[in-house]
Amino acid sequence: MGLFDMFKKKPQAEERPLFYDIVCPYCFSKFEPDAVVFRAMHYREDDEDYALGEDEALNKYRERFGLDTVYDMEAVLRPQDVPEEHLIYSDHVLIGLNDRYGEVTRRRLCPHCHNELPVTAGKVPSNIISIVGASQVGKSVYMTSLIHTLQNTTADHFDAACMPLNAEISRKFRTLYEEPLFERGDLLASTQKEKMQEPFIFQFVFKDESKPPLTLVFFDVAGEGMVDQDYLGLQGQHIKNSSGLLFMVDPLQIRSIREKIRINVGDKPGEWVSQYDEPRDVVLTMFGDFIAYEDKGKTDIPTAVVLTKSDMLHSLKDEEGEYIKSNSNIFNNVVHRKYFNKTEFTNIDGEIRRFIEKVDRPFKGTMDVYFKDTGYFAVSALGSNPIDQKLQNVVQPIRVDEPFIWLLYKLNYIEGRE
Repeated sequence: MGLFDMFKKKPQAEERPLFYDIVCPYCFSKFEPDAVVFRAMHYREDDEDYALGEDEALNKYRERFGLDTVYDMEAVLRPQDVPEEHLIYSDHVLIGLNDRYGEVTRRRLCPHCHNELPVTAGKVPSNIISIVGASQVGKSVYMTSLIHTLQNTTADHFDAACMPLNAEISRKFRTLYEEPLFERGDLLASTQKEKMQEPFIFQFVFKDESKPPLTLVFFDVAGEGMVDQDYLGLQGQHIKNSSGLLFMVDPLQIRSIREKIRINVGDKPGEWVSQYDEPRDVVLTMFGDFIAYEDKGKTDIPTAVVLTKSDMLHSLKDEEGEYIKSNSNIFNNVVHRKYFNKTEFTNIDGEIRRFIEKVDRPFKGTMDVYFKDTGYFAVSALGSNPIDQKLQNVVQPIRVDEPFIWLLYKLNYIEGRE
């Protein structure tokens, strides 16, 4: 450190607000902490206000995702119906109430869908990361590979733990996603449009208690919905209220290289073409839904553009590097520890930007116009190309956590170094 540096003013830390707006990790509604409602801790047959009954808001949410109707729930209590002195606050955040029978409840619910909120909601920023992309790009497979990697390696590299929000999410993720892919080598079925997948909610919790936990919400929207205006209107709220986006792009979506990849890996020319939506179509649909209403028609949500199935790009590499150089960074796995390696990012970001610009300039131009903060990545969730829906090798993900770590860096959870 030079003499001049000693007299430089240190940047002032931003003043912490009294509370943070809550974004419900289930329905993605945004509201202030005082707007929450509570679930009673008991029921009474002699008081209809506290009797067991059907929770219409909760069951409407559950019906949306094909979940069973729940009957005989404890009553929902509104803070407005309770004397001010019976409300319980912690750090200026409403966390509980003492009901008319002297029973305390701290079971805070979203006022819109009546799902129970995380304990930290309102006390720390509700940072939500969403996966978006068109059909067939492999969002479910990527989500599975990413969460598996975060739980088993990445979290440890950053003195953290990645945990499901509750036991039900843990069971579903393990039985429907992780075990089929990592233990049996079965590919996951494509998410159907008519079957909306309930969000998978995980928390990335740092051992350093001064760092707030990061809530990860992986909302596996069926890909066809990303270009259906009505469907996106229903689900667009989760994108709008996200703090970061992982935008999946499949090389097979890109018309100029689709036939070349398919021919080189053994499929007939023309096959599968109609199944793919152009990446730009997805961006334009998103723009119509919410970006157009943002300041200056751009969104400042950090967005990682993630080129999936990077193992398929082996067929495009050559010495001249018309598309991909033989010694490309794309095929080398990189491990980030303790900090985000900005040099590695600069290399992969530059290479993928150049590649996208060459093979799909309209998409790249659209991204530049509508998104203020983007990073470009290439990942392989499996490490190799499956044959007949069956993996031929052990799953060996390549760079799957890098886009997520970039978002950690962008959201000021970790530092970046050259």
